[in-house]
Amino acid sequence: MSNEQKPKSKSRRKFLVRSAIGLGVIIGGGALGLSPMRRFLAIAVDEADLAYSNDAGVNLWFEVLADNRILFHCPKIEMGQGAFTGLAQLAAEELKVPISMIEVVNSSTAKGPVDGFSTGGSNSISGLWVVLRELAATMREMLKNGAADIMGVNATSLQAKDGVISGNGKTMSYGEVVQQVTEWKEPEETPTLTQRQDWQLIGKPIPRVDLKPKVMGDPIFGMDATMPGMLYGSVARPTQVDVSFQGVENAAEVEKMPGVVKVVVTEDFAGVVAESKTAADLAKEALKINWKVNKVWQQAEIEEMIKVGSGKAFVIQKEGRAKRLLEEEGAEIMEAEYFSPMAAHAQIEPNGALAYVEADKATIMMATQVVGITRKEVADSLGFKEDQVELIPMYAGGGFGRRLHTPNAMQAAALSKAVGKPVHCFFSRKEEFQNDTFRPPTHHVLRGRLSADGKIEAFEHQVSSGDVAFGSALLPRALTAVAGADFGAWRGGLNQYKAIPNYRTVSWRVKLPFATSWWRSLGLLANTFAIESFLDEMAHKAGEDPVQFRLDHIADDERSRRLRAVIEATAEKGEWGKPMPEGRAQGFAASTDANTPAAHVVEVSIEKGEIKVHKVTCAIDPGIAINPDGIRAQSEGAIIMGLGASLFEKMEIKDGVIGPTIYGAYKMARMKHAPKEIDIIILENGSKPSGVGEPPLGPIGAAIGNAVFKLTGQRLRSMPMELS
Repeated sequence: MSNEQKPKSKSRRKFLVRSAIGLGVIIGGGALGLSPMRRFLAIAVDEADLAYSNDAGVNLWFEVLADNRILFHCPKIEMGQGAFTGLAQLAAEELKVPISMIEVVNSSTAKGPVDGFSTGGSNSISGLWVVLRELAATMREMLKNGAADIMGVNATSLQAKDGVISGNGKTMSYGEVVQQVTEWKEPEETPTLTQRQDWQLIGKPIPRVDLKPKVMGDPIFGMDATMPGMLYGSVARPTQVDVSFQGVENAAEVEKMPGVVKVVVTEDFAGVVAESKTAADLAKEALKINWKVNKVWQQAEIEEMIKVGSGKAFVIQKEGRAKRLLEEEGAEIMEAEYFSPMAAHAQIEPNGALAYVEADKATIMMATQVVGITRKEVADSLGFKEDQVELIPMYAGGGFGRRLHTPNAMQAAALSKAVGKPVHCFFSRKEEFQNDTFRPPTHHVLRGRLSADGKIEAFEHQVSSGDVAFGSALLPRALTAVAGADFGAWRGGLNQYKAIPNYRTVSWRVKLPFATSWWRSLGLLANTFAIESFLDEMAHKAGEDPVQFRLDHIADDERSRRLRAVIEATAEKGEWGKPMPEGRAQGFAASTDANTPAAHVVEVSIEKGEIKVHKVTCAIDPGIAINPDGIRAQSEGAIIMGLGASLFEKMEIKDGVIGPTIYGAYKMARMKHAPKEIDIIILENGSKPSGVGEPPLGPIGAAIGNAVFKLTGQRLRSMPMELS
């Protein structure tokens, strides 16, 4: 069934078209009072299951070809996280076909469903969990209905298996059916989905469907995109922060350089189009740009800006009377401060796009996590309607949130429009580092009070951060105004130990003079580092075992029981408390993110004055494990990325310039820093899948820091952690 063959009959039911939060209800709920509403919203966001909103027909998702292959037009992009494989498993399960029959392709905005939100937030699988299976089951029943008409039998007498429909002694492959049917009938009601005990593919360690093109070096990534007659673009970008573009002094002169086709100057930027990338880059460097420098910033100023008390405060969680108890005269109060630095995404493939703007249409090929949003931005910038812009997503050579902000597509489109030909325009590595949308620096102040029996009586976490979600094209301005606190900045910052009788979380929003935004797990790593390290401090003060101390403060609701299970599983499998060899120690931490609890036991030593992680034991509960191998791979990747961020990664600003701007100088975890053992335990204590890509990143920094304290007596409160 091709995309052009629209089904004649429409279903009387709708697929799942809702999110876990009734946004309009929340925004319109001012009668609740702003502060209680913000706390309600914070909990709602923290516990949300974001379901995909589908308004595309079944046959925009799937194409059944004559050779019995099925093209699945996937609205989520593949950036190494394994989404194509997990989603193919869901589709194949309900289509009743082997995974080998499914060919997953990126959904172009002209030929498939358009994702109006994003690929991110660890919700590609969980968000499509219901709707994709409904769509696939509906397609299966449409094929059965078509076969029934051809065979002259009742569809209820037919069965579908392995891409073949059979019954009454007759058989037809899906491919044979689509060659003979001209009018398609959707079932009146959503077909019953396959029950768990009957799953053949869901829950199985299926090999990656994108393995072969990556191993063979197929041209699948954004930088690989080509078009006939393609030229190359290069855009002038500032080396300092807090500057604005004021124009170009020598555009005509540069346009005469060898290989240069045109110098393009707009109100917002200047760029060069040339016959080769080298010619474009050389010409760009020759441009004399007038930059207005608003202020020359220094690192010390940023660190002062980010401190708790400097921005605007929002109470996002409150239970009991923590503030009063922590300010009570004569009470013994524990207090500590924790810091995390600005960091880069440092993904291997720089941002960029290939654009071709014609008189009445535009084609964009690029790796972006925000397909629908980027299409709209390009259309608006060109004065086009959205359906005049086709955005063809490509595989991303790493994302980590960096490709949730891709206005560079508009620049590539402007260059193409100026010359009337396709233009391939990408950041250089230096430009990528300097013009990143950085992970913001954070400052945390934690206070706690122990009761006479060694339990936490009151607990408070105050976090100050630059923007993460706020300012993003993904977030409605109305929600920003109502929420007050940036949910991306405080992600992972809420108290998860609900048996503590009095607790409070305060988020401080700081506007920084450079772009900060989404970074893998958002605020989870920094917030968990602070909270779980401070919990260890309190356990030490109370003279309690750190794991048991946590278990003693866990409540008995479903979310808390899942957290308890991963803590206990990690402690058991990681042999928590076992005698360690001389010079080694264990550390522990846990967190819950995207409705997925995770916990780590790490084993560390100190070698030549540096922290060495030897083993990480991780338990994670993703509710339902769609592909166990994919979950293990995601967990291992998150752990190593979090290890690198905790021990090495840091960006700083000097004289208005952010650096380092190259790999090597920007320190990251290398092969030699990877633990020799990473043991992943997968629990399944939920009725549906939850996030995987980010949750395992949360506990690693705190677990390392807690192990170092046990080994050396030094409490490391700043990332990247360095021994004094």
